[in-house]
Amino acid sequence: MRGRRRLPMGTAAFQAPGRPSPEGSALCVLAGPADPDAAVLLLHGGREYGRRPTRPWQLAAVRMRPFQRAVGRAVPDRRLFVGTVRYRHRGWNGTLADPLRDTERALAELVRHVGDVPVVLIGHSMGGRAALRAAADPCVTGVVALAPWCPPGEPVAQLRGSTVVILHGDRDRLTDPHASVDLVRRAREDGARAGTLLITGGDHAMLRRGGVWHRTAGDAVAGILAPATASGLITDALDSAVPGRI
Repeated sequence: MRGRRRLPMGTAAFQAPGRPSPEGSALCVLAGPADPDAAVLLLHGGREYGRRPTRPWQLAAVRMRPFQRAVGRAVPDRRLFVGTVRYRHRGWNGTLADPLRDTERALAELVRHVGDVPVVLIGHSMGGRAALRAAADPCVTGVVALAPWCPPGEPVAQLRGSTVVILHGDRDRLTDPHASVDLVRRAREDGARAGTLLITGGDHAMLRRGGVWHRTAGDAVAGILAPATASGLITDALDSAVPGRI
C-alpha cells in the first residue's frame, strides 16, 4: 500500500450500507463503519461470455451473502468495511476481462473514500479469477479464491508479496481443482505466500459442506489480516507446498 493516505468517509458519491449504488459505481457497500481499519470486497461468479447486466438477486450474487456473515464472525474486533463489486456485464468476455476492470474501479472508489487500509478480496469462480488478477493493486493485501476459474497460462506475477488462499471442492466439475493447485505452485515460486485447501466432497456451487466453505473463508480472511493469529489450518496451508484437505 504505497503512497495512500486516509481520507474521510461520507462524500456524495459514497453510498451508505444497504442503499443502492450510485449510477456508474462499481462498489456496493454492505457494511461501512465510520473509520474502518480493514476492508473486504466480495466478487461473485459469472460466465465466460455475456454482455447482459448483473443483478443483486441473481444466484451467483446471493451465494456470496453467507461469506459476509462468516467474515464478520471471524474478525469481530476489526472495524471492517465490507462491500461487493458490481459488474457491468455477466461475462468475462475474453480480452476485455470486464469483471477485472470493474474490480479495479471498485478498488479505486474504495481507496478514495476509505484511504490506506488493507483489503482482502474474496472471489468465487469467475470472481475468483478477477480477484487473483486484481491483486496487482497495491491496496490488496490478500486474496481468498473460492473454486476459481484458472485457465491455462493464468498470470501469477501480480501475486508476488500477497497472501493467497484457494479453496476448491474436489468434486467440482465446472472449474478444475488441479488448475488451482498448479496456480498456487507457480505463485509460490514467484514470491507469493500461497496455499490450497481441497474441500472433500465440495462442489462448484459450494452447497455441499457449505458451513466448511464459509467458516474456512472467514478464517482465511482473519489470517491474512492478522498473520500472528491465523488458525493452524490456514497456517499449515500457507506453509506447505502440498494441498491440504478438509
